Amino acid sequence: MVALVATTAVACSSTSSSTATTAGGGSSGGSSGRAIPQSAFSDHTGITSNSINVGNVSTLAIGGLFKGALVGTQAYAAYVNSQGGVNGRHIVVDSSDDAYTGAGNKQGTQAAVSTDAALVGGFSTFDSFGGTVLAQNPGVPDVTQVLDLPTNALPNVYSPAPLQGGWQEGALQYFKARFGSAPLQSVGTLVADLPSPAAAWAGEKYVMEKVGYKVIYEQTYGETQFDFTPNVIAMKNAGVKVLFVDQMAEIYASALLKNLVQQNFHPIIVLGAATYTSSLIQAAGGPAAVNGAYLDQNASLYLGEDQAAIPSVGTFLHWVQVASPGFKPDLFTLYAWNSTSLFAQALKDAGSDPSRGSILQALSKITSYNGGNIITTSNPTARTTSNCYLIGRVVNGQWQRLDDPPVTGSTNGYRCDYQYVAPPK
Repeated sequence: MVALVATTAVACSSTSSSTATTAGGGSSGGSSGRAIPQSAFSDHTGITSNSINVGNVSTLAIGGLFKGALVGTQAYAAYVNSQGGVNGRHIVVDSSDDAYTGAGNKQGTQAAVSTDAALVGGFSTFDSFGGTVLAQNPGVPDVTQVLDLPTNALPNVYSPAPLQGGWQEGALQYFKARFGSAPLQSVGTLVADLPSPAAAWAGEKYVMEKVGYKVIYEQTYGETQFDFTPNVIAMKNAGVKVLFVDQMAEIYASALLKNLVQQNFHPIIVLGAATYTSSLIQAAGGPAAVNGAYLDQNASLYLGEDQAAIPSVGTFLHWVQVASPGFKPDLFTLYAWNSTSLFAQALKDAGSDPSRGSILQALSKITSYNGGNIITTSNPTARTTSNCYLIGRVVNGQWQRLDDPPVTGSTNGYRCDYQYVAPPK
């Protein structure tokens, strides 16, 4: 996928000593020791007595590539505002489209730094450009899903699913046990030709090889490539047996799946979090193109399949429709919903007279977050998340859980075997 749901090795249950909990599923306690400029505690940019403005910098070009990041932010803001806001302040979302360019991302980030209390919920494969602005403004909170590792390491950047650069070993061990070792000696993948996705793939590949997989085909693709016929023919000729499509956004993955059918090439397919959308199956040409494909992610089946068992899924879906009627949520919508939830908790904890500094201070004390089990538990302060994950499969055109524990169990429906593995630094 263009974006990678990153995880790291911690226990499935919270590792924090919680002292406060909010509806967002986060808990507070402890401190990160992240440096906060003293000037930030007197900085009330974007904050009035009854509102707080947040900047959302996302890629809305390329057919609304990451529009979900804006919608998810607006959805959680609408949810909070319907309850009177946070400590009496309504969240106002200011949107900026980076137009799928680094310059646009940097410009949008700078504008938000100048006028908004924080950056919240945005998503872009060019976030490294905005990261240079955030590095120069350490007193400005950024609560987003980051792809760029240096930006992720900044003291003012927080995420509900922290970027770690590796992969859950458990998921790879599951496929090894299910498929057997032989097919896994012939793995193929396609990766977006951008630094962040390339770095994400490098981490996954490291874990694959550690577990015993062998990648025999890997190729990059550009933003305008929607015909993967040459790649499919090359993979078929190379003898690829298992195709990992977890490094592709849905608009690219659906085109690839169509080409696989056209070339009568049917490897075992492993999908990832960005391909788990309500649009994929139809866009790929129907159930026949996707049936039997596997899904690996560290989030619930938040498109609705888990709604009865996980109430936060229903809340998420309802407010997405309030914010943007008819919009079909995706991974980036979920990222933004959780980022805004995490920000709202920090804003609440910052008290009746919040500043950029007090919001950062509150963020530094949030040591457990799972959004009401809509995702696996992370520690935003320590930048660690769970080794847990979910396995699913497409059956008769429907997304279904596969071999997962019950949602009512101790791991909340996630598999929590093995560890999260990251490449050595």
